[in-house]
Amino acid sequence: MRQFIVDAFTEKIFGGNPAAVCVAEKFPSEELMLNIARENNLSETAFAVKEKDFYRLRWFTPAAEIDFCGHATLATSFVILTQYEKNLSTVAFETLSGRFTIERKGNFFEMNFPAYVPEKIPVTAEMSNALNAKVLEAYRARDLLMVLDSAAAVENLAPNLDKLQNLGGLTQAVTAADKNFDCVSRVFAPKLKIPEDPVTGSTHCLIAPYWSERLGKKKIIARQASARGGILHCEVLGERVKISGSAVLFAVADLKI
Repeated sequence: MRQFIVDAFTEKIFGGNPAAVCVAEKFPSEELMLNIARENNLSETAFAVKEKDFYRLRWFTPAAEIDFCGHATLATSFVILTQYEKNLSTVAFETLSGRFTIERKGNFFEMNFPAYVPEKIPVTAEMSNALNAKVLEAYRARDLLMVLDSAAAVENLAPNLDKLQNLGGLTQAVTAADKNFDCVSRVFAPKLKIPEDPVTGSTHCLIAPYWSERLGKKKIIARQASARGGILHCEVLGERVKISGSAVLFAVADLKI
């Protein structure tokens, strides 16, 4: 089975969010896929299997299979359209979260995802204690989104991951307005054994709708302020969010299993 390591949401290696992409004739056992994800020790390892005119796609963290991952979808789209289906400009995936169609537009890959509806919830002392920062607003969908008062507060955040793990949401994200972009964010996922995710496409299905409504605009350019960093171009279209980014290939390997 061939495996690719791809840096997603970046134009240069060692930036963005790395994902492993395994393209196989059939899915290995769930135990083996989880062991491969643990061996890779990246936030996500994606497994893709071609069926007729589409691919089935599954995502594994080092802890478990998950229902949705944006950057690993971008990485898989990059691999399929640059290594396997070079004559195509689109690829369709069947996933636990439904069918996704990804279109290549030059160096960008545009993904069409379901939007999360931000549900406003009360700010709690546990949130501020976990973040060691003042939380202005909080919203919940699959993930928990907490709004801080400045980009500097997001960038300088040093959360307590043990306390963060006790909060709601699959991941815990923070966001604020940014002077050079529409917003800035960071995303933490201690429940998935990922202290901080470098660039997170799926959580921007919550972040982009929040900023779209707040700023009164459909197109949002988002910066994720992890150590590696990344830029996400988002367009909110009602119940859908288009998220675009570029990707680069870091490594290719044949797994001896």
